[in-house]
Amino acid sequence: MSKVGFTYKILAPFLIFFLLSRVAFGMQTNQDSIASVIRHCQEAKLNIATQNFDKAIDNLTEANFLVSNINNNQLKGGVLQTFVFLYYAVKNYEKADSENIKAITLFQKNDDKLSLAKAYTMQGLILTQTGRFNQAEGYFNDADELFTQLNDEQTQSNVLIGLGVLELKRGNPKRAVNYFDAGIPLYDNFHLTYQEAYAQLNKADALLQLENEVGYQNIVLAKQAYKKALAIIDTNSYASLKIESYNTAYQIAKKDNNLKEAQENLIIYTTKKDSIFKEYIKTSSRALDIESNLGDLNQIIEEQKNDLDKKKKSLNFGKMTNGLSIALIVILSLLTLSLYKNNNLRAKANELLQDKNNELQLAKEKAEKASLAKAQFLSTITHELRTPLYAVTGLTHLLMEENPKEYQKEHLNSLKFSGEYLLSLINNILDLNKLEANKVEVEKTTFNLKKRINDVLIALKKSADDKKTKLHLEFDDSVPDRLVGDPLKLSQILINLIGNSVKFTQNGDVYVRVKKLDLSKNKVMLHFEVEDNGVGISKKKQKSIFETFSQGSLQINRKFGGTGLGLSIVKNLLELMNSKIQLESDLGKGSKFWFNINFLVSDNSVEVDTAADRGLEVDLESLVNKKVLVVEDNKINQMITKKILEKNKMVCMVADNGMEAVKLVKNNKYDVVLMDIHMPGISGIEATQKIRAFDTTLPIIALTAVTIDENLDDFYQAGFNEIIPKPFKPEEFFEKIYKVIHFKLEPGDSN
Repeated sequence: MSKVGFTYKILAPFLIFFLLSRVAFGMQTNQDSIASVIRHCQEAKLNIATQNFDKAIDNLTEANFLVSNINNNQLKGGVLQTFVFLYYAVKNYEKADSENIKAITLFQKNDDKLSLAKAYTMQGLILTQTGRFNQAEGYFNDADELFTQLNDEQTQSNVLIGLGVLELKRGNPKRAVNYFDAGIPLYDNFHLTYQEAYAQLNKADALLQLENEVGYQNIVLAKQAYKKALAIIDTNSYASLKIESYNTAYQIAKKDNNLKEAQENLIIYTTKKDSIFKEYIKTSSRALDIESNLGDLNQIIEEQKNDLDKKKKSLNFGKMTNGLSIALIVILSLLTLSLYKNNNLRAKANELLQDKNNELQLAKEKAEKASLAKAQFLSTITHELRTPLYAVTGLTHLLMEENPKEYQKEHLNSLKFSGEYLLSLINNILDLNKLEANKVEVEKTTFNLKKRINDVLIALKKSADDKKTKLHLEFDDSVPDRLVGDPLKLSQILINLIGNSVKFTQNGDVYVRVKKLDLSKNKVMLHFEVEDNGVGISKKKQKSIFETFSQGSLQINRKFGGTGLGLSIVKNLLELMNSKIQLESDLGKGSKFWFNINFLVSDNSVEVDTAADRGLEVDLESLVNKKVLVVEDNKINQMITKKILEKNKMVCMVADNGMEAVKLVKNNKYDVVLMDIHMPGISGIEATQKIRAFDTTLPIIALTAVTIDENLDDFYQAGFNEIIPKPFKPEEFFEKIYKVIHFKLEPGDSN
């Protein structure tokens, strides 16, 4: 072996180690520089928020110098964006605009959607300040769309502030308040203290502009927003917001006719504004000088690099060719070995991944089976509970009709209350089960919204009186009289929300508010609020309050009762109607639930006449001697239904099953048939279909404990004229019998 070959054999490992060490050192240096750039940008943003502009400029100078040596466009865009924040903070909107456009172009080239969405939001704010409102709105909408794609609710919340400021500048304080109200809970939830303070301060300004339209209440709300903003500003030393807070304090004092306080705040605001304006000019000038110097420095660095490259090219690297060749061969060998091992590891990882996928598939199937089993169990248990509950409520009604003694009445009333409470619980479980199983559909009928809400308030008045709580309705008169939607589901939502507020409010007030947000030719968006001044909900529980069986605490459950199903039903119903329930609450101060929902505006001046609205007056005398066939396999239920009917002097016969009912109808004349559904042999639906084969006019009412699998439309299609869910209230029971006998309803008419 030659000396040269031997020398290379000895030196090759050292050469490889040297080359790899240099690469590793270069990579570590690069990582350190990236970390330094990020740190300087974060410190710059903090210094901008506290108006420490000199330090912010120092941070940005260092960050810009470091990033010039790093081939990372995303990082360069981040530094550029921080410069934009500085220019925006010192009100140099022209420079902020030009630099932000550069950042947008950079992010678009790199397809960096998150940074692009942030830059769009910033551009919307800049354009808002320069009065280009339509362009600003376009950028905010583009940002909102990107954030929605990225599912980034935290950063997306900044768009709400932008839209709020935009509407405030446009002279639409109502819309501005809605945007700020939508954003504030998010800023609080994500601990975005600067955004929350800024939103509260702007909300106060918007509310003060609304004062002449609505009244003194908005001054109170403005004061509340101002106090919240001030607490955050003082805690975090947000100097720029502190100056703006003096202007808000001046406006509030002026509205309160407190001229002395107004003048004091105005003097402070004007003085600090003048001082800070000089600081803005100085900072803006220095920032431009630094940027110019950095540009010169970057040019010098680039020239030096080019000069160095030329010198390197002129050197003779021939002596190192053999050594580098050996090093390259060794490196390639190592790479080959590494690829071999990597392939083995990848194969094992693929096997492990396949095993995990199989496990996840099994877990998914188990979860689906468990969900189906839960639904079937709840459906079965609610159905089975209705049968004995029918006996409890029915016997209670019969006993109360038999002139009980006073002390017996008290016990019977307690029994009646307990039965109705249990029935309400069962109905809630059934409703929730149907919603979760997607068994509920949204109807579309014409209705009068104000009448609907008044009906709900009348129904809840007794509960409110018991709590010594007043119910208030604030209804926007510009809401159209006739809307098209699902009034029953809307009533259910409002009953649950208002009932919940009444339950947790003692000696207080519950406000129900309906406002028109937007109206097009045939569509209107309405804002619903239910606000109380009761016990309130803690911030922690607000995150889970809409979950099934969730309540504020065990103590609240013991004190106020309930199962925690009502709000879960509200959440599911609103999602079914393409809306979302929102909550604002403070412990000890009360809660506000609100949601926005779209309705069609009806051209029809006549409201659809539903059973709920008719309030039918039943002439019980006209039912005397009417012949009724009760088809029921449960002996206790037979006895109760028979006695309730005979109490009202109706002639009653009983069939134990469906086949017997068909034979009796063939051989006898009845005025109405009350048909149970779940019976041995043929079901009530099959029995009705057989009867309809030879008698299409006989009124038949389904008397059933409805389950999740039963679609009410199927009953009407089978030939039933009406449906009475068990257990029933006697007045509703006789009302439906009266209707089918005297109004000759066709199957499905009452639906």
